[in-house]
Amino acid sequence: MARQNLLPRTAPFGDGERASLDAVLGSATPVQRAWLAGFLAGLDAAGGQPAAAPAALPKAAEPLTIVYASESGNSEALAGNVAKLARKQGFKPKVVDFSDLDVASLPKAGKLIAIAATWGEGEPPARAVRAYGELMGEGAPRIDGVDFAVLALGDTSYVEFCAIGKALDARFEALGGKRAAERADLDLDFEKPAADWIKNTLKALAPAETPDNVVAVDFARAAPGEDDDAEPSREPLVVEVVEHVNLNSSRSDKETIHLALAFEDGAPAYEPGDSLEIFPENDPQLVDEILTAAGLSGDEALRKALLAERDITTLSTATIERFVKATGHADAQKLIDGGEARAWIEGRHLIDLLATFPATLTADHLTTITRPLPPRAYSIASSRKEVGDEVHLAIVAVRYETHGRARSGVASVHVADRIRDGAKLRVRLKPNRHFRLPQDPATDIIMVGPGTGVAPFRAFVQERRAIEAPGRSWLFFGDRHFLHDFLYQLEWQEALEDGSLTKIDVAFSRDQPEKIYVQNRITHNAQELVSWLEGGAHFYVCGDAKNMAKDVRAAVVRAYEIARSLSPADAEAQVAALERSHRYQQDVY
Repeated sequence: MARQNLLPRTAPFGDGERASLDAVLGSATPVQRAWLAGFLAGLDAAGGQPAAAPAALPKAAEPLTIVYASESGNSEALAGNVAKLARKQGFKPKVVDFSDLDVASLPKAGKLIAIAATWGEGEPPARAVRAYGELMGEGAPRIDGVDFAVLALGDTSYVEFCAIGKALDARFEALGGKRAAERADLDLDFEKPAADWIKNTLKALAPAETPDNVVAVDFARAAPGEDDDAEPSREPLVVEVVEHVNLNSSRSDKETIHLALAFEDGAPAYEPGDSLEIFPENDPQLVDEILTAAGLSGDEALRKALLAERDITTLSTATIERFVKATGHADAQKLIDGGEARAWIEGRHLIDLLATFPATLTADHLTTITRPLPPRAYSIASSRKEVGDEVHLAIVAVRYETHGRARSGVASVHVADRIRDGAKLRVRLKPNRHFRLPQDPATDIIMVGPGTGVAPFRAFVQERRAIEAPGRSWLFFGDRHFLHDFLYQLEWQEALEDGSLTKIDVAFSRDQPEKIYVQNRITHNAQELVSWLEGGAHFYVCGDAKNMAKDVRAAVVRAYEIARSLSPADAEAQVAALERSHRYQQDVY
């Protein structure tokens, strides 16, 4: 078979020279070609003089598998950071979402970094459930010879802090892996310690140093999301509140605020499905109570910091430990020594600790005991194609009582009680590429969003209306009372009239003796729902993760059982296939 000519006839070489070069280049490996290209470039830079010492052949880049289990996007973002830094250090990184992970491939990973968030009370993120279950099951493969490291993300306000990362770390070791770096368990203020851990871990995983003239070459292109320029700014933006409306009636026992925010220099490039983080302020009355309990009432600088910078509600075992270290309080120490701290903190906040165990603190003590005040993320309830340079949110005020004390959500009650039209807020965009409308606007969509879970679906419908999407749209909405809690009712009616919404099924749980929820409506519509799904529809769920999302998934499985007379196992396989193909998407909290 004739060798293919690589050089064109227009190349500035004679026929014999072209033939010789073709012979050399045609049999060269990619690594050899890369070396030759670098050599010639260096030769030109040196004025045509060869280097004093011959350059060595480039060394193939070290493969590195980075798997992440993410719910809010933090683990995913860190995985991208690992890949970017690893690439610069001579690795060939491969980033894998747990939802796409083939557990059987792990024995070939060689070097492995896992970044995992913990959801709720010690559960894996929704997209990670399938692969996590396989990894923890009896059929998981051995990973002898694999060097691994685990970065765990969590929230110390939950009892099972970083449980998934801890479990993965132990499981990798049990399956024969070799721990290359100690696991880090990080709270909400994770960014700096995570950066330090990534740097040290990549150093630990790196192969033995090679001579300066041996260069690692990675011919792979960066994965999507690894480009620095593609990341949104992490700096908060200041917006003005242009609309603040309670969506519930005056007779409702709920208060849901529709918030319209205007951007002075244009709204960020958000997509339906994204979230917006609000940087809230703490309740001034609670701040004053804490200062009084700590004996620091006159410290205005500290009061200002507690209002906007420190988390003064979260109470965890770590908080108690820091409190004991700062004060030496013997009774608080007994909670820890007796193993009672976890049970005692349930339903309590920092003010309960200070009131129960009186102690005089310094400003430094109080700062050390608390953690930075994190922003709160809310699903965006608008499409830029319809509202322009605004972002709309739907925020329900969280109010409750425990241990004889009234409690409130930091951000939600800040918005409900202390924010009005004309007020300023600091916000930051939080993209979510795993909760997106189908690329083909002709694809049907089914949306399940009780309460404020309906927010992103308002954005979906607005977007589909603006682009005149031909695909059908079906919404399941639920709340307590039809008359008082039907959020955006008039807008849904208008959407039905103009065709941007094809069908709506509602469930108002308190309007009849027997409670009815969205999952009941799904089961009731089993035949039609399965028909839509078999026709290619995408299924979306937004809202409560602890109960609603699980009940909705079980209802979809049951719908397949009913509509297609399937066994529970076969029906489960149908829903699992939807998840694997990314046609079943969740944004839960």
